Amino acid sequence: MGQFSGGCYLSFFIFVLLGSQVPTTLARGYEDCISATTGTGKLENIMESKFNPSKITSQRGEALQHGQSGTLPHFLEEPVDAYIVKSNPIKLRCQARPALQIFFKCNGDWVHQSQHTSQEHTDLTTGLKIREVMINVSRQQVEDFHGPEDYWCLCVAWSHLGTSKSRKATVRIAYLRKNFEQDPQGTEVPLNGMIVLHCRPPEGVPVAEVEWLKNEEPLSFDDGNVMEKKGDHNLIISEARLSDSGNYTCVASNIVAKRRSATATVIVYVNGGWSSWTDWSPCNVRCGRGVQKRSRTCTNPAPLNGGAFCEGMSVQKSTCNTVCPVDGGWGEWSEWSTCSSDCERQRSRECTAPEPKHGGRLCDGVAVATENCTGGLCTQNRKLLHDAKPQGVENSSDVALYSGLAAGVVTVVLLIVAVTLYRRSQSEYGVDVIDSSALTGGFQSFSFKTSRQANPLLINSSMQPDLTVSRTYTSPMCFQDSIDKELMAERSFLDPLPDLKVKGVTERAEYHVMSHPQTFPRGLAPDYRGVAVGTTLGRRGKNLFSPHVSLTPRLPLHRATAVFGHAGGRLVVPNTGISLLVPHGGIAEDTTWEMYMSINQEDSSTVSEDGPEIFLSPAVTYGPPGLDLSYPIAMTIAHCAEVAADNWTIRLKRHIQDNKWEEVMSVDEESTSCYCLLEAQKCHVLLEHPGRYALVGEPLNQEAGKRLRLAVFGSPDASNSLGFTLRVYCVDDTPHAFQEVAVGERSRGGRLLEEPKMMLFKANTFSLQVSIQDVPQLLWSIKPFTTCQEFSFSQVWASNQHPLQCAFTLERYSHSSSQLSCKISIRQVTGKEQILQVYTSVVENEKGVVPFFTQSDCTITSQTGSRAFKIPLSIRQRISATFDTANANGKDWQLLAQKLHIDRNLCYFACQESPSSVILTLWEAQHQDSGDLDSLASALEEISKVHSPKAVTLSCSKEERDSEFTKLA
Repeated sequence: MGQFSGGCYLSFFIFVLLGSQVPTTLARGYEDCISATTGTGKLENIMESKFNPSKITSQRGEALQHGQSGTLPHFLEEPVDAYIVKSNPIKLRCQARPALQIFFKCNGDWVHQSQHTSQEHTDLTTGLKIREVMINVSRQQVEDFHGPEDYWCLCVAWSHLGTSKSRKATVRIAYLRKNFEQDPQGTEVPLNGMIVLHCRPPEGVPVAEVEWLKNEEPLSFDDGNVMEKKGDHNLIISEARLSDSGNYTCVASNIVAKRRSATATVIVYVNGGWSSWTDWSPCNVRCGRGVQKRSRTCTNPAPLNGGAFCEGMSVQKSTCNTVCPVDGGWGEWSEWSTCSSDCERQRSRECTAPEPKHGGRLCDGVAVATENCTGGLCTQNRKLLHDAKPQGVENSSDVALYSGLAAGVVTVVLLIVAVTLYRRSQSEYGVDVIDSSALTGGFQSFSFKTSRQANPLLINSSMQPDLTVSRTYTSPMCFQDSIDKELMAERSFLDPLPDLKVKGVTERAEYHVMSHPQTFPRGLAPDYRGVAVGTTLGRRGKNLFSPHVSLTPRLPLHRATAVFGHAGGRLVVPNTGISLLVPHGGIAEDTTWEMYMSINQEDSSTVSEDGPEIFLSPAVTYGPPGLDLSYPIAMTIAHCAEVAADNWTIRLKRHIQDNKWEEVMSVDEESTSCYCLLEAQKCHVLLEHPGRYALVGEPLNQEAGKRLRLAVFGSPDASNSLGFTLRVYCVDDTPHAFQEVAVGERSRGGRLLEEPKMMLFKANTFSLQVSIQDVPQLLWSIKPFTTCQEFSFSQVWASNQHPLQCAFTLERYSHSSSQLSCKISIRQVTGKEQILQVYTSVVENEKGVVPFFTQSDCTITSQTGSRAFKIPLSIRQRISATFDTANANGKDWQLLAQKLHIDRNLCYFACQESPSSVILTLWEAQHQDSGDLDSLASALEEISKVHSPKAVTLSCSKEERDSEFTKLA
């Protein structure tokens, strides 16, 4: 085709000048010329104007308007290279001045006029017309073109003097393949070494641009230590630093898509280096040949991130010789001296046989001896020597006088103190514990050892306490022997209170063996007498101080039962952090209930149909249904929420029909139906209605986190004598969840290889990665592609007490390799890392079992009566009687709750028949592990110093409380 030649335009103007006189053959020649360039449609227009004089004149005027300066068309805008994304067509645009016409030519063919979109306007500066033309190119057009080069288009513009061509613009279909030609590979490099990560992006049009991410953040190249080789997109870090450790990702992108490579983990390790030698130690013997040593540590630097430990010895020993010390010895006595005027004579000796040398001891005894030399007949100061009295004897009568006066003064002081205490005990309260210094003194954390002489089961009530031995009562899993606590209650609490009537030891023992007449819910036999399994009444009658507990070795793992009466007691599911406290008086007199408590496994999907709530504690059921209580019970439930910051909304929920849960209350709100006291690892709940309860949480932001307990167990591979399996568990940080793991591992013969550790797992949707590191490559092998395993966020976040486990199977090359050392790294992506260090023997007879629990054989699940409580019953009754009744000074149960730091949701206590008793029940549940009465004594002492506090009267009826719970039921 080609552009118009000057000859065509010359023929055109000759044709115009000659008009109708031109022969037909000339017109046909011009027609062929135009047809070759513009097509048939344009030819018809030109031919029409050729035989129309008025149109010829118009075209002449148009040519003049476009300028007669003799210039060719000039392109103001040329078509540019373009890419078709998916199925979206692209536009090619041309703009020229001056131009009579502009057409596109694609792949050597003229584009039809109907496919052009043209417009023109006048340049205000030059007065010349500017013509603009656009065409669309579709994906189908490009795909249908098959040629040696890419699909291309250009513009042809002409004026009255000639034509001009624009640049060629190529049109290509954009794409980006999915797979990288080369993914970066993880590596371990020493400190200050070079890191090189290779990346070849997927094939694409246009060519993909590459960027690097470190721990999901764009990598900065401002640091001169980090550079990217543009040609092949390699990442090079010339001198590795510890901060360069991380997860690196190569990201390729173009106008179509963005692709991510596999993540490469880079670990910058530090090989250990020896510190300087210490000074030589002293010789280990005082005399003769011995050994002295010096040491150094692998801390300069310490090995880090799997770096090699220092080679060589950490201790050097050397022989040493110490001169033996020579102890001194006395020589012979000298002769006696002559008798002096004082009737005395002397003799001496020297420490020279031998002399003390090299640190030896001096001689013992006196070096000079003196004696009377006249046999008592010599006189001093005109008296016989044997009549002389020692000087101190003359003053002995004065000592006796002063001693008598001091005893009298002490007696008077004691009388004054006794009178003062008596007057205080008769103050305005009658049974005043607020101003009683004796009570405050009685609440000291004394513990006494019991006498084991003669019959150990009988204790003399007049026995004085021995303050030389103490015992701490902390028992989160099991109960301790409560003998010492009974003694403490009798001697330390009750004796200082003369106006307090307390039952004696005999009465208390008689109460425990008293039968429970008539009423036996749950089908109990009338001959049940509240005696522990395997205990007889005769034995109870003799052993007054044996713990009153129920031994239930055959109960299910997550269930505990016991029979409680009017005296109340405590029920515990061992090793789970779950307990139940039944207060004294909570069950009516002459009535017993067989109560139970069990742990149920729940699925987080059942918490709410739509919402992000998850279980934060086990689901705990207590019963039986229909249990009738006068006072609420206190249930303690362990949870795994991180409650240090306000990132959670935590609610207590109750199980209802159809496997659904309803909200009882939010721990941050007030309620008269129940009470929640949330602590860092536990929640104490006051309840009156049996059922199944659980703590659930809704995260408010991504900083909300729950605690995970991490543990690694190991055992030989049963199918391979050279194999050894490491099992890593990630469970909610509650005793119950970890017990599930421990029981399972005990059944399969697993060993706990490292003390469990805690980590915080946040609600940021990032997964949990578990990897094994520093496996001795020369001694052990591990299956490829199994060194790093991952739990998804949803698996960990909604695990709900179910253990998550991953396993690493290793194989030693020889039976002689009996030791295994490695590290287990556990981290949430973008979070902190926890390391479990494994160093164990894999030989059967060298196993050292790490116990799962300090009290793994615990079978005691309940205590009844006074032994279940920290506060003796008489003291509890006295406190309740004092604070339940408001007085003029405003020292009532509200002030008691405030001083015990449980003064939130006071409306709940106001609805109780005895608010003080309920407050003390909650305090008992809160301090069941510590057994420390100091906080209660300190609170009472502070109350005694308060003068007329402002009292706010709170009240509610039992009907209001029951109606609120009925709304939930």
